Amino acid sequence: MSASGRLVVVVLFEDVDLLDVTGPPEVFSLVRREMGEAAGYEVVLAAETMDPVRTSAGVRILPDTTFEEVARRSVDSLVVPGAVEVDGLSRVRAVTDPAVVAWVKAIAGRTRRVASVCVGAHVLAEAGLLDGKRATTHWSTARQLAEEYPAVEVDADPVFVRDGAVWTGAGISACLDLSLALVADDFGEPTALRVARQLVMYLKRPGGQSQFSVPLEPVSTTRRVEELRLHITHNITAPLTVADLAAVAHVSERQLTRIFKTELGMTPAAYVESARVEVARNRLESTDETLDRVATGCGFGTTDTLVRAFRRTLNTTPTEYRNRFRNTAGA
Repeated sequence: MSASGRLVVVVLFEDVDLLDVTGPPEVFSLVRREMGEAAGYEVVLAAETMDPVRTSAGVRILPDTTFEEVARRSVDSLVVPGAVEVDGLSRVRAVTDPAVVAWVKAIAGRTRRVASVCVGAHVLAEAGLLDGKRATTHWSTARQLAEEYPAVEVDADPVFVRDGAVWTGAGISACLDLSLALVADDFGEPTALRVARQLVMYLKRPGGQSQFSVPLEPVSTTRRVEELRLHITHNITAPLTVADLAAVAHVSERQLTRIFKTELGMTPAAYVESARVEVARNRLESTDETLDRVATGCGFGTTDTLVRAFRRTLNTTPTEYRNRFRNTAGA
């Protein structure tokens, strides 16, 4: 790690998607502020030369450094955006620059991790970095990726995919979700959540899809509600009825319900259920506990109650959720 933080290199080339380039640095820049210390990332934009690079939006960007200069430094993370061409029938096709592919292939082996943004997955695939790996890309080029690189297991559904040290992101705006996941991987989910709040975003789970995204916890304006939320988190297996919570807050049940609806936009019962679902999701992703143990450990009591809560909040079952999102990154 450099004195300024983990070195993140974003690759620049002609006709690159603008948000692919600017999105991740915006996320990374907030880490230092949220951590309140001299830590975080040093982000540089690297291109073949120091000449301005024209993006697909027509905006020109000045590189911070060249590929040759980056090769002399210790790179923590390499972020590879993408580019597309559109024909007269509005058909979208990902394109790759052989020189960029060659440089990415050469530098990737010396970095801790590599992440592609949107159709940048095609650059990684052309460099052979996705062979034998599961990966995603923008839905419009997923079929192209699968047809041109049969050694890649293409999954067009997730917002992003992690397979070992290689991460791939989906649509252009998903670069923010991917970047938040990288922050969570480096500095923990509490830091990523604080960054997400600054961006007024949802915080995605590793391997999560948009339809399974975790809603950003609303920020309350009163200390009383924050203390109640902390109480719920620390006592997730307790009954946590409206009467129980009202007693903790020293207010009437009617007043408690009014406070929750005003501050958090939901009833106390709905908030408790969402908190329990979140704990259950973490266990389903990271442990092999039986559904009975998950239900008991999250305060649902029975498997049937757990299943009903998942269907109500996520439109899926705990078993289906685990099968799709079980975290095997370290396996």
